[in-house]
Amino acid sequence: MNHFAYNTPFGKVTLASDGRALTMLVPGDRMLAGDRAPNAITNAAATQLQEYFAGQRRMFDVPLNPAGTPFQREVWHALEFIPYGQTRTYAQVAESIGRPTAARAVGSANNANPIPIIIPCHRVVPASGGMGGYAFGEKMKRFLLELERSHSL
Repeated sequence: MNHFAYNTPFGKVTLASDGRALTMLVPGDRMLAGDRAPNAITNAAATQLQEYFAGQRRMFDVPLNPAGTPFQREVWHALEFIPYGQTRTYAQVAESIGRPTAARAVGSANNANPIPIIIPCHRVVPASGGMGGYAFGEKMKRFLLELERSHSL
Protein backbone atom coordinates (compact mmCIF):
# COMPACT_ATOMS: atom_id res chain seq x y z
CA MET A 1 0.00 0.00 0.00
CA ASN A 2 1.33 3.41 -1.00
CA HIS A 3 0.01 6.74 0.22
CA PHE A 4 0.96 10.33 -0.36
CA ALA A 5 -0.39 13.78 0.54
CA TYR A 6 -1.32 16.14 -2.27
CA ASN A 7 -2.34 19.79 -2.29
CA THR A 8 -5.85 20.78 -3.31
CA PRO A 9 -7.56 24.17 -3.27
CA PHE A 10 -8.79 23.20 0.23
CA GLY A 11 -5.60 21.94 1.76
CA LYS A 12 -3.95 18.58 1.65
CA VAL A 13 -5.60 15.23 1.05
CA THR A 14 -3.93 11.88 1.46
CA LEU A 15 -4.50 9.38 -1.32
CA ALA A 16 -3.80 5.66 -0.85
CA SER A 17 -3.41 2.94 -3.44
CA ASP A 18 -2.88 -0.81 -3.44
CA GLY A 19 -0.83 -0.44 -6.63
CA ARG A 20 -3.75 -1.39 -8.88
CA ALA A 21 -6.46 1.00 -7.69
CA LEU A 22 -7.19 3.91 -5.38
CA THR A 23 -8.30 2.67 -1.97
CA MET A 24 -8.67 5.80 0.16
CA LEU A 25 -8.92 9.59 0.13
CA VAL A 26 -8.74 11.28 3.52
CA PRO A 27 -8.50 14.95 4.48
CA GLY A 28 -5.14 16.23 5.64
CA ASP A 29 -1.61 14.87 5.53
CA ARG A 30 -2.05 11.48 7.20
CA MET A 31 0.34 8.68 7.98
CA LEU A 32 -1.26 5.44 6.86
CA ALA A 33 -0.05 1.85 6.76
CA GLY A 34 2.43 1.12 3.99
CA ASP A 35 4.93 3.23 2.13
CA ARG A 36 4.67 7.00 2.14
CA ALA A 37 5.43 7.42 -1.54
CA PRO A 38 3.36 8.37 -4.58
CA ASN A 39 2.66 5.90 -7.36
CA ALA A 40 0.96 6.06 -10.75
CA ILE A 41 -2.51 5.59 -9.22
CA THR A 42 -2.19 8.28 -6.55
CA ASN A 43 -0.62 10.67 -9.06
CA ALA A 44 -3.45 10.07 -11.56
CA ALA A 45 -6.06 10.61 -8.84
CA ALA A 46 -4.36 13.85 -7.73
CA THR A 47 -4.31 15.14 -11.32
CA GLN A 48 -7.97 14.27 -11.79
CA LEU A 49 -8.88 16.02 -8.53
CA GLN A 50 -7.09 19.18 -9.70
CA GLU A 51 -9.01 19.01 -12.99
CA TYR A 52 -12.28 18.49 -11.08
CA PHE A 53 -11.68 21.51 -8.84
CA ALA A 54 -10.81 23.59 -11.91
CA GLY A 55 -14.14 22.63 -13.50
CA GLN A 56 -12.41 20.64 -16.24
CA ARG A 57 -13.47 17.13 -15.16
CA ARG A 58 -16.94 15.75 -14.49
CA MET A 59 -16.12 12.06 -14.06
CA PHE A 60 -13.16 10.27 -12.54
CA ASP A 61 -11.68 7.29 -14.32
CA VAL A 62 -8.94 6.25 -11.93
CA PRO A 63 -9.48 2.59 -10.89
CA LEU A 64 -11.10 2.23 -7.46
CA ASN A 65 -10.99 -0.51 -4.84
CA PRO A 66 -12.70 0.79 -1.70
CA ALA A 67 -12.74 -1.56 1.28
CA GLY A 68 -16.26 -2.22 2.53
CA THR A 69 -19.07 -4.69 2.91
CA PRO A 70 -20.85 -5.98 -0.18
CA PHE A 71 -23.77 -3.64 0.60
CA GLN A 72 -21.50 -0.63 1.02
CA ARG A 73 -19.73 -1.40 -2.25
CA GLU A 74 -23.10 -1.71 -3.99
CA VAL A 75 -24.13 1.72 -2.68
CA TRP A 76 -20.79 3.31 -3.60
CA HIS A 77 -21.05 1.89 -7.12
CA ALA A 78 -24.55 3.37 -7.46
CA LEU A 79 -23.25 6.80 -6.40
CA GLU A 80 -20.96 6.85 -9.43
CA PHE A 81 -24.08 7.03 -11.63
CA ILE A 82 -25.47 10.21 -10.05
CA PRO A 83 -24.84 12.79 -12.76
CA TYR A 84 -22.42 15.64 -12.17
CA GLY A 85 -24.28 18.69 -10.89
CA GLN A 86 -27.28 16.70 -9.64
CA THR A 87 -28.31 15.24 -6.31
CA ARG A 88 -30.30 12.25 -5.14
CA THR A 89 -31.90 11.50 -1.79
CA TYR A 90 -30.89 8.54 0.34
CA ALA A 91 -34.25 6.97 -0.54
CA GLN A 92 -33.65 7.44 -4.26
CA VAL A 93 -30.27 5.72 -3.98
CA ALA A 94 -31.91 2.89 -2.03
CA GLU A 95 -34.51 2.54 -4.81
CA SER A 96 -31.78 2.53 -7.46
CA ILE A 97 -30.15 -0.54 -5.92
CA GLY A 98 -33.47 -2.36 -5.50
CA ARG A 99 -33.71 -1.87 -1.73
CA PRO A 100 -36.44 0.73 -1.30
CA THR A 101 -36.58 0.41 2.50
CA ALA A 102 -32.82 0.81 3.00
CA ALA A 103 -32.51 4.62 3.01
CA ARG A 104 -30.91 4.68 6.47
CA ALA A 105 -28.48 1.91 5.50
CA VAL A 106 -27.60 3.91 2.39
CA GLY A 107 -26.84 6.86 4.67
CA SER A 108 -24.55 4.69 6.77
CA ALA A 109 -22.77 3.40 3.66
CA ASN A 110 -22.42 6.96 2.43
CA ASN A 111 -20.84 7.94 5.74
CA ALA A 112 -18.35 5.05 5.47
CA ASN A 113 -17.22 5.97 1.92
CA PRO A 114 -13.40 5.76 1.97
CA ILE A 115 -12.98 7.71 -1.30
CA PRO A 116 -15.15 10.84 -1.01
CA ILE A 117 -15.33 13.29 -3.92
CA ILE A 118 -14.20 10.60 -6.38
CA ILE A 119 -17.05 8.36 -5.22
CA PRO A 120 -19.51 11.27 -5.12
CA CYS A 121 -21.29 10.78 -1.80
CA HIS A 122 -21.59 14.58 -1.63
CA ARG A 123 -24.38 14.26 -4.24
CA VAL A 124 -26.66 12.48 -1.75
CA VAL A 125 -28.87 14.68 0.41
CA PRO A 126 -31.72 14.11 2.87
CA ALA A 127 -35.27 14.23 1.50
CA SER A 128 -36.12 16.68 4.30
CA GLY A 129 -33.71 19.27 2.91
CA GLY A 130 -30.36 20.46 4.13
CA MET A 131 -26.97 19.00 3.36
CA GLY A 132 -26.72 15.94 5.55
CA GLY A 133 -23.35 14.77 6.79
CA TYR A 134 -20.06 14.74 4.90
CA ALA A 135 -16.52 13.58 5.72
CA PHE A 136 -15.04 17.00 4.85
CA GLY A 137 -17.85 18.91 6.58
CA GLU A 138 -21.05 20.59 5.47
CA LYS A 139 -19.25 23.66 4.11
CA MET A 140 -17.19 21.51 1.73
CA LYS A 141 -20.24 19.51 0.66
CA ARG A 142 -22.07 22.72 -0.17
CA PHE A 143 -19.02 23.99 -2.08
CA LEU A 144 -18.76 20.78 -4.15
CA LEU A 145 -22.45 20.89 -5.07
CA GLU A 146 -22.21 24.56 -6.03
CA LEU A 147 -19.02 23.94 -8.02
CA GLU A 148 -20.74 21.20 -10.00
CA ARG A 149 -23.91 23.20 -10.56
CA SER A 150 -21.93 26.20 -11.82
CA HIS A 151 -20.03 24.05 -14.34
CA SER A 152 -23.04 22.06 -15.52
CA LEU A 153 -25.00 25.05 -16.83
